[in-house]
Amino acid sequence: MKNYGNIADIRQEYTKSGLRENELPDDPLLLFSQWLQEAIDAKVDEPTAVTVGTVSPEGKPSTRTVLLKGLHDGKFVFYTNYESRKGKQLAQNPYISLSFVWHTLERQVHIEGIASKVTPEESDEYFRKRPYRSRVGARISPQSQPISSRMQLIRAFIKEAARWIGKEVERPDNWGGYAVVPTRIEFWQGRPNRLHDRFLYTLQLNGEWEISRLAP
Repeated sequence: MKNYGNIADIRQEYTKSGLRENELPDDPLLLFSQWLQEAIDAKVDEPTAVTVGTVSPEGKPSTRTVLLKGLHDGKFVFYTNYESRKGKQLAQNPYISLSFVWHTLERQVHIEGIASKVTPEESDEYFRKRPYRSRVGARISPQSQPISSRMQLIRAFIKEAARWIGKEVERPDNWGGYAVVPTRIEFWQGRPNRLHDRFLYTLQLNGEWEISRLAP
């Protein structure tokens, strides 16, 4: 058996903070907003990076990392190519998971919910805010599809950029946002001796959140 290093012996004691049940807000979005801001203030690398999990029609899970671009009306919003692998899977099965990991703060947040496309107007509004080159790139990238070489992308980018000189780059129909309505949100705070704090918010039929502590 090939040895890839003695990774089983890697250990880290978590000592930075705790999470007290009597201090939890009724609304998990309030706690998430607080934690996200603290990650931003701590200058965590890519604080809005989120691992998105979807499921194929065959029941096989897949994950990738995107950037959170909105948190409003109780929904988590990100943008992508609708014809990408995740876009095709969400078209078949809208159930989704989101995971934020802020190692510096010894924190994780795991979310499960249902994704749906935002309105074309919302996608247009965000698309106009993107850097010019990012807008051009979104128009030419066949995201998740095999390509022959990097040069294929570069040539397509140059050709497409020339089309929009002096004009507003339009959002392609196959690119836009998803809004995730959460039904389950877990907050994880590292603690000493692996006795971590884990609190689960579960959405009830009456629209309220039930809070429970989970074993680490």
